[in-house]
Amino acid sequence: MTAPAGTAPLWTAPLWTAAELRAATGGDCPDGVTVTSVGIDSRNVAPGELFVALRDVRDGHDFVADALARGAACAMVDHDVPGAAAGAPLLRVGHTLSGLAALGAAGRARSHARICAITGSVGKTTTKEMLRQGLAALGPTHAAAASYNNHWGLPLTLARMPRDMAYGVLEIGMNHRGEIAPLARLARPHVAAITTVEAAHIGHLGSIEEIAQEKADIMLGLEPGSTVVLPRDNATFPQLAARAAAAGMRVLGFGAEATAEAQLLAYDGGAEDGRAEIAFEGRRHVLRLAAPGRHLAMNATAALAIAAALGADPAAFIAALDGFRPGAGRGGRSTLAVPGGSVLLIDDSYNGQPPAMRAGLGVLAAQRGTRRIAVLGDMRELGEYGPALHAGLLPDVLAAADLVFCCGPLMRALYDALPENRRGAHRESSDELAPLVREAVHPGDVIFIKGSLGSRMSVVVHALKAAREGAPS
Repeated sequence: MTAPAGTAPLWTAPLWTAAELRAATGGDCPDGVTVTSVGIDSRNVAPGELFVALRDVRDGHDFVADALARGAACAMVDHDVPGAAAGAPLLRVGHTLSGLAALGAAGRARSHARICAITGSVGKTTTKEMLRQGLAALGPTHAAAASYNNHWGLPLTLARMPRDMAYGVLEIGMNHRGEIAPLARLARPHVAAITTVEAAHIGHLGSIEEIAQEKADIMLGLEPGSTVVLPRDNATFPQLAARAAAAGMRVLGFGAEATAEAQLLAYDGGAEDGRAEIAFEGRRHVLRLAAPGRHLAMNATAALAIAAALGADPAAFIAALDGFRPGAGRGGRSTLAVPGGSVLLIDDSYNGQPPAMRAGLGVLAAQRGTRRIAVLGDMRELGEYGPALHAGLLPDVLAAADLVFCCGPLMRALYDALPENRRGAHRESSDELAPLVREAVHPGDVIFIKGSLGSRMSVVVHALKAAREGAPS
């Protein structure tokens, strides 16, 4: 049984009892408390939930009373909370982030599921979602919601994991050196996977080699003799494979190279979908994808290798994966009404790094429309390499787009390199750019939107959709 990303779990049996919460966290909790889910957002509390009061931009303790009023069965806190009634069901711990990590560790320790953990510069979430879909047809599967892959997202995923899962699919991300190892040790996966190693976050790590070392730290959570799935086509494969060999890990390579154990033999893509042929263990598998892009076929090749390493039947997994389409903000397509007709929107606004940007532009290039419009936001955390990497997108942009809108100071380098007839507009923020894009679109256009999450390109998506709501039908 699996819950869709971003929704409350579908199970209603107790996830944690009061005694288990106390044992896991070392905290104090009233007898009789049972919780059926774990969450951190008081606005989306599910009845029976354990609300964990974390500190971020705001202190979650300020919302405990609201969470309890909305039906939370208990709240994890580390100090007295304003507005909470006397005798309110509180799980008192020394520090709520540490308490969540302890609860996640306990969730992992009690689970008999086969666990995989995925990292990589791009493709983590899509590969995870492919595994969610394919494995769920083969047994009860629990997977991370959205991109819950950091110091709170991973323990939250583990704390939410029901007892009776057959498979667990985890995602591990990083921005700086030293972040993956503690998460990998918490996850303790049976299979670890690296989707690719590219220049993402190079501004913090300094070189591709250092990025590879950080990604390879996912192996530190594996038991000796476990399996590592690695990108055979990537230049860092020898470095990654050497780390695996030194640790006594089995390596499964995936890619287009003939030496890959999971080999992408062919990809045939149109404007709306794609077909991949993948070889694994002497058998050829054909997969239909309900979205275009060779990168999706490569993600599927990695997912097949991971599923097989978990013990799933490859043919059954591919059959269950048939018709896969990416989620919101990751290349999803929608038709929007505009005065006089409609436009096609490709929403890839959730994230953006150089390899993913090029892959997305390749999808735009395959589209048919009156005009192909690219709306591109800054690719962040690239450090001193940022201006060159943005300007370096020029050949891909020229091959894909008739008109280009750019957002952010780094995208100025690309905008300035564009021919005059390809320039839409450049603005420093998505709030400034959104109305210009909205006014520029014509019936028959195809609009592709992408950028790093911090560029807030979803603002442009929302502006276009809001304009649709006001358009005549």
